Amino acid sequence: MTAAMRLSPVAWAAKTRREIRDVGAADGSVVVVPVGSIEQHGHHLPVATDTLLADAVAHEGAERAAEDVPLLVTPPVWSGFSPHHLSLGGTISLELDDLLDLLADVADTALENGFDGICFVNGHGGNGNAIGSAVSIVGKEHEGVEVAGLTYFQLAEPFIDEVRESDVGGMSHGGEFETSLMRHLYPELVKMDEADAEYLDEPYDRGIQDLHVGGPLSTYRPFEEYSDSGAIGDPKLATAKKGEELLDRLGDEVADVFRNVSEQAQ
Repeated sequence: MTAAMRLSPVAWAAKTRREIRDVGAADGSVVVVPVGSIEQHGHHLPVATDTLLADAVAHEGAERAAEDVPLLVTPPVWSGFSPHHLSLGGTISLELDDLLDLLADVADTALENGFDGICFVNGHGGNGNAIGSAVSIVGKEHEGVEVAGLTYFQLAEPFIDEVRESDVGGMSHGGEFETSLMRHLYPELVKMDEADAEYLDEPYDRGIQDLHVGGPLSTYRPFEEYSDSGAIGDPKLATAKKGEELLDRLGDEVADVFRNVSEQAQ
């Protein structure tokens, strides 16, 4: 059980069945499903980083939208699609079809409680295509339900240059961005004295350069071809203060998404 789930007034798992159905029966109700992963994040971050951050950002946004939107946040889906991390150890990965089935089953049963909309909040880049496919699968099966999905860190693109100190490539896997958020939210889990990483060196000009600098080209490599430590970016530049600002600004962005989903669901 995460701290967000224990403390948040919008946590599905902390409600009774009657309370959940009462929220679901309200006009424009939305169920939020954080989706993460269990995968290596170098030597300085825990393997649950993506799950912890997706869960925290989803709750932050939901709490800010709660005055306007009847909504609840489910416990996070903790395992995602991470085959490129397996060789470095510490990773638990689903097959893609199994992840899609899992997301569809979570949505099917959550929506039985009367919710008008559902939004998946993804925290792992490798889940991106699966989230888009899950939105289509669930939407096809639930006519009249508003179905949406997002990868939360992409919402930071409009303002990330106001926060970051690293060059492009410094906010990658376990870099300045994720490490800052973790230093703010879970400082006891961050080992800054072991924050060894290197900048992303993507050989394709049209490939993904950073969490916030994308490209149209996808490629596959085992992760050790990018990094000896398993982390990419510049975690040494990460601070709790940056993490606090990032969470604050992401909370506003995610809350706005939830309000939009609710409006479309009514």
